[in-house]
Amino acid sequence: MSDATPSPTPEEEAPGFDSMTRDIADVPAVEVITTVAVHLMSSAAVNLGLAEDGEKHKDLDEARKLIQALAGLITASATEISSFHAAPLRDGLKSLQLAFREASAVPDEPGEGPGEKYTGPVYG
Repeated sequence: MSDATPSPTPEEEAPGFDSMTRDIADVPAVEVITTVAVHLMSSAAVNLGLAEDGEKHKDLDEARKLIQALAGLITASATEISSFHAAPLRDGLKSLQLAFREASAVPDEPGEGPGEKYTGPVYG
């Protein structure tokens, strides 16, 4: 008789996909919207060169697309997610829009920057 216990099979060792994730139906819409917005903000900030290795990741074309998408998402969902959630997202969006203007060699005219067709002109 051996004291060794049998090693678990890969199926027993790794948790199942269902136990690792929540059912998407259980996630409130406001959480999905704010999570997507935060991901867009983070990606835009990196593409604006605001990350630790800023210049290495700077890509203003990509940042413009992300800020545009973020502005559309926030504008379209603001009434659905309440001011409590929308206000900080709007503040973050404005900060990104201003950072984009500062990072641009030739800044867009007020009202022509990324997302400004949704938010209106952004001034510092």
